Amino acid sequence: MRNFAIALASAATLAIAACGEPADDTATMTTDDTAMADQMANADAATPGSIVEVAQGNNDYSTLVSAVQSANLGDTLSGPGPYTVFAPSNAAFEKIPQATRDELMSAAGQEQLASILQYHVVDGRVDAATLTQAIQDAGEAGYTINTLGGGTLTATMDGSNVVLTDATGGTSTVTATDIDASNGIIHGIDTVLMPS
Repeated sequence: MRNFAIALASAATLAIAACGEPADDTATMTTDDTAMADQMANADAATPGSIVEVAQGNNDYSTLVSAVQSANLGDTLSGPGPYTVFAPSNAAFEKIPQATRDELMSAAGQEQLASILQYHVVDGRVDAATLTQAIQDAGEAGYTINTLGGGTLTATMDGSNVVLTDATGGTSTVTATDIDASNGIIHGIDTVLMPS
């Protein structure tokens, strides 16, 4: 009988405890859970987006992003690649007369704009060290780069700077290197390159 009384008292205690206020589940994250969530957030932040997404996240390339959209090349540069993009900065686009920029960004200039932009894209991922080594191996004549647009660029060194020469003889200096993207790599340049 004594065991029955103890069992009954225990059951009553449990029943009363169960009738208490509900636990706050929102504050039950453990230190391990917090660390795991931080690691996942950092991994997401560390994974770069596509070439287009990376360019969209950098104010120095806002004109390039607008041009890519005007030329309907967003899908190409967001595709699997990999690609190397010699990305003209906003200042590079400002070297082009305003009337010419307006014409290129219009519907009538879409085909020419696409041709110009594809001239800045190379199939494959070429980082700065690989490009510099290829230039050194090529010697004084420079390293010939085949572009997605079907033309060629010649890469040479001017001191420690990589200089690209386009089909018209114009030059552009690489000003930023090895900007990673999920589908390639971006190198910033200071002048828009022109195909023949």
